[in-house]
Amino acid sequence: MVRKKLGKGRKNRCRFCTKEGCPRPAFVDYKDVVTLKKMCTGQGKMLGRKRTGSCAAFQRAVQDSVKRARFMALLPYVGD
Repeated sequence: MVRKKLGKGRKNRCRFCTKEGCPRPAFVDYKDVVTLKKMCTGQGKMLGRKRTGSCAAFQRAVQDSVKRARFMALLPYVGD
């Protein structure tokens, strides 16, 4: 009987990095609500690096952008 390998999918790649590498300084626009919503759950919590596939520099930039967008009332603090 052949067993399927579980948990061996493709590795998530950082959506912000280019082929040349991670551009510095890492900047994510807080006004890009569509992208920032993909980084949050339905409850409004931010997803971790393993779930989003972001590198460490851009995960920190996303964190700051989400907090700034929440403050500017572009994103909700809690989900519906």
